[in-house]
Amino acid sequence: MNLRYYSLLLYLLTPLLLLYLAFRALKSADYRGRWGERFGLSQLRHSDILIHSVSMGETLAALPLIRILQQQRPDLSITVTTTSPTGSREVIKALGNSVQHQYLPFDLPWCIRRFLKQLQPQLVIIMETELWPNLLHQAKQQGAQLLLANARLSAKSAANYRKWPKLSRPMLQLLDSVAVQTTTEAQRFIDLGVMPSKLHVCGSLKFDLQLDESKIMVAKEQRQQWGRQASPVWIAGSVHPGEFAAMLDCHKTLLQQWPQALLIMVPRHPEQFDNAAEVIQRSGLRFVRRSHSTRVSHDTQVLLADTMGELLALYSCADVAFVGGTLIPNGGHNPLEPAALGLPVLEGPNYRDFKEISGLLVDAGAMQIVADAPQLAAAIQGLWSDVARWQQASRASLEVVSANKGALERQSTLVLQLLASIKSAD
Repeated sequence: MNLRYYSLLLYLLTPLLLLYLAFRALKSADYRGRWGERFGLSQLRHSDILIHSVSMGETLAALPLIRILQQQRPDLSITVTTTSPTGSREVIKALGNSVQHQYLPFDLPWCIRRFLKQLQPQLVIIMETELWPNLLHQAKQQGAQLLLANARLSAKSAANYRKWPKLSRPMLQLLDSVAVQTTTEAQRFIDLGVMPSKLHVCGSLKFDLQLDESKIMVAKEQRQQWGRQASPVWIAGSVHPGEFAAMLDCHKTLLQQWPQALLIMVPRHPEQFDNAAEVIQRSGLRFVRRSHSTRVSHDTQVLLADTMGELLALYSCADVAFVGGTLIPNGGHNPLEPAALGLPVLEGPNYRDFKEISGLLVDAGAMQIVADAPQLAAAIQGLWSDVARWQQASRASLEVVSANKGALERQSTLVLQLLASIKSAD
């Protein structure tokens, strides 16, 4: 399949795109507006730089890079696009009116063409793996430089690209520069046709977490207010349907030995908040919803964190963290957030999206991999019962994060060099 046939297929599937939006709108109010943006029908100002991040995780990784660009080149205008409402909310919350923001249109040629014609960016920065053939083709047609930042390429993704060489190879060769996370992933890009001279191994921006110490202190004070200074607290972050019951079964096991233990359960998606509440209700555990005014009391067993943008602060309230999306075939989520706070980390076996990072944490003794609720409970019991073991895992988490910092400086330098080359070419 080449670009022409890919585009034709997307045109034929346009009715399904509308059905997709309608289906998501039924499940979540976040999808009930801004449809025009999805089809490139909004009115936009010219922008020097376009930065695209998919959702919350990519947006959080992009924010420090965006702030450096704003500091170093305040003369340049920036547009930030996302595809998910959670990513959109984070852009608005963190950057406000300092950037132009909207959803990235679907990769239909006329949508992308109209979108880029309004923006006319000099540089397009795409975060991690969100590569769309028409976006890259149309941007290059308009003369923009293309940078894939914080690039990830798993073995599975590389295999998928190899299935469609007439589409993927020309698309990847359009990239002017790739800031890749690891040497292994750099070789995968080379095998797919990217020139080695375009690749820069920079590490992951996710290691350069910007921790707000004031928020961490507030979170620790909150734990004191809950009366849990001396009682064990663990958190299940970014959990999905299919994992809710396992978290609760694990917690029931822990309560047998630690009756005052508290589980903070954080569903990944807001449309699952009510579903998670129903699952907890059926479990018989006493719980409160963070979105309600009810406070955590001495007999609360589960805190359902049905709010947005608080995950990092809630990790600060816990002693141990489980990272969700890993007991089901989802691919996992970022384990560095709890690790950067010095927490021992636990994951299920399905962590392909963070394979290298998880491998570093496992090798250092900061992370354990568990297969199910009984193994999760046993791992937490081991950490809570042995202070020295908990301290060793905590130190290992901090050391892994500290040893791998520096990606932000390397990638921001690369971006500024690209901008300087664009200016000199003009």
